[in-house]
Amino acid sequence: MSFPVRAITLDLDDTLWPFAPVGARIERVLDEWMRKHSPVTAARFPLLEMRALRERVWRENPQLWHNIAELRRLTLEIALRDSGGDIALAGAAYEAFYDERNRVEFYPDALEALARIAARVPVVALSNGNADLARIGIARHFAFQLHPREHGAAKPEASLFLAACERAGHAPGEVLHVGDHVDADVAGAARAGLRSCWIRRDDHPDGLWPYEDVQPDLVFDSMTGLADWLDAQAAA
Repeated sequence: MSFPVRAITLDLDDTLWPFAPVGARIERVLDEWMRKHSPVTAARFPLLEMRALRERVWRENPQLWHNIAELRRLTLEIALRDSGGDIALAGAAYEAFYDERNRVEFYPDALEALARIAARVPVVALSNGNADLARIGIARHFAFQLHPREHGAAKPEASLFLAACERAGHAPGEVLHVGDHVDADVAGAARAGLRSCWIRRDDHPDGLWPYEDVQPDLVFDSMTGLADWLDAQAAA
């Protein structure tokens, strides 16, 4: 398939790097931090209990789903308060979490492909997560990053995709959204009027597309596939 692409909006977690290893390390680092700085909290909320608390806070605060940072801070504040710890420690605990959250291990194809793609078209980071491009060391490849917390809504809300297109200065049909998640990325972008690219890696549960009303414009098993497609479009 051939079509013009004036800009790309790009998911981050599970598109450029796997999030599961990051999530596991975050839990361990936060548990160790609490054991050192607030033992009563570590005793009341060991790793599994802290995970359960986080999941409960997520469920009970759907109005904050577009603001992962605020949900994380709220979880820490509740854990400290309910355990009899010092709630003033929440900021430092969050920094310990956030530092580890931005230690990522890229998929083998991701960095080289990202550089190739960014050399072709402007790339916009569009993630529901709270990764920091500068801390991770890839900010130079992006024209800008649009956070759901800044916009007030998260993917797959059409308004977030459309806001990214408007800021990039291109019509939705000229923008290609790239991501791994069937609903939040691919179907969400397609329904908002953008072109869509599904990065369907080997760890995808079944590799089957579940919808009939929308289809991805492109499907690749790596970012390299997309970079190669863009090169071919330029050559044509």
